Amino acid sequence: MARPSKQAGMTPEDFRRIALSLDGAEEGSHMGSVDFRVGGHIFATLAHASKGYGNLMLTPETQAQFVEELPDVFIPVAGGWGRMGATHVVLARVNEDLLRGALQTAWRLRVEKNGRSKRRRTRAAGTGTVPAARGRRRARR
Repeated sequence: MARPSKQAGMTPEDFRRIALSLDGAEEGSHMGSVDFRVGGHIFATLAHASKGYGNLMLTPETQAQFVEELPDVFIPVAGGWGRMGATHVVLARVNEDLLRGALQTAWRLRVEKNGRSKRRRTRAAGTGTVPAARGRRRARR
């Protein structure tokens, strides 16, 4: 990962522009906050833009690497979301190359996860088995 340069300082609009430049990325909204999705699933948000953050959906392992290398740029989101890999990127301290690389990482992780879940659904459909029922009610006798 590249170190931030003297030109560090991205805006929420820069974050949006870079996120939407990724293949298949679309802008959406979740609970009133701007998010960025690929294959219908979120890989980044601007939920904390008013605090100067963009958010990346990483794995806990990838988050740990980012935070270890650049703790002044990458900060785990507080609470359970952070423990699952949600990571703030401090927009004022990141340059375009670093932000692009971080967004590409979050995008790639989401694309890979989408592919794994798609294969599971296809396999379950092909076996004639029904995946665990969610929200189904038992018939009353």
